[in-house]
Parts: sequence; structure tokens; C-alpha cells
Amino acid sequence: MGTVASKGQLRMSFIRWAAIAVPLVLLLGFLSGRAVPSGDENQWYMALTKPELNPPGWVFPVVWSILYVMMGLALALVLSARGARLRSLAVALFMAQLVANLVWTPLFFGAHRISAALLLIIAILGLTILTTFVFAQVRRIAAWLLVPYMVWLGFAAVLNWRIGQLNPDADGVVQPVAASQMIG
Repeated sequence: MGTVASKGQLRMSFIRWAAIAVPLVLLLGFLSGRAVPSGDENQWYMALTKPELNPPGWVFPVVWSILYVMMGLALALVLSARGARLRSLAVALFMAQLVANLVWTPLFFGAHRISAALLLIIAILGLTILTTFVFAQVRRIAAWLLVPYMVWLGFAAVLNWRIGQLNPDADGVVQPVAASQMIG
């Protein structure tokens, strides 16, 4: 016996999912950003030549926080669409792109793999485009919430590419850490 949920029930379902998804996506993004020193806290990055279009350091955490909130809301909209035909696929694609997103910061700032990070961000963008098309089949507004994220990924890919061009010898270079000697 199938029953149709009321608008109030649908709204409450979305609110419950948003109360989980938004803080979770924000927390995971924060943890990825804190896993290794990044931005102005990273000596290797600060020593790199940056392209002219590189924004000031404070812009990145602000933009990423907004994007993670929007991503969490988009996910909540899809999760609250019980019975939607492509819901499971949409969630799986979202999770795949999110995991890849969370790997980018440690790969770029931690491992100093500029080229690998560029390939990864292109893959993230591709996965996000696919996710957006599937989200649109579940909840159109969820797809629209991912558009600013895709634009930022494109911009970040250009920054990544230009940093690689401007610093051809920096790919994979790890600054030496002072060694300690044990006296026995």
C-alpha cells in the first residue's frame, strides 16, 4: 500500500538529512584541510611561484566552507528523495567525488605532487559533472547546488596547472626535515 508523503513530511525528511549531511561534509572537508599544513601555513607552497590569478590565502577556507555547505544541502535533498529511481547511484557518485576531493589536499600540499593533483582534480570535476547530471534526475535543485562547486573546481584546476607550469622542479620535492640523533 503506497502512501504519498505530505509537504511537511518531505520538508522534515530534508531537514533531518541536512542536519547530518551538512556538518558531516563540512567536518570531512575541514579534516582534509588540516591533515597537512596547507595554504599560507605550508612552507613548500609559500615558496612556489603563484599565477597572477591566485587569490589571497583567506579566500580558500571561506569559499570551501560555502561550497561544502552547498554540497551537504545537495546531498540531503537527494537522500530525502526516498524511492527516487537513481537515488542510490546519485549518492554513490557523490561519495566517490567527495573521497577524491578529500584526497587532493594531502596529495598537493602534503606529498607535493602537483601533476598527480592536477589529474586528480580533473577526475573530481568529471565525477562531479556526472554526479550533477544524476542529481538532476533525482532533485533538480540538488544539481544546481553543485554548479558553483564545479566552477570552483575548474578554477582550482587552472591554478593547479599554472602552478605546475611556473614551478616545473617543485613536483614531488619534499623539504628536508631536521634529523635528530640519538646519543646512546
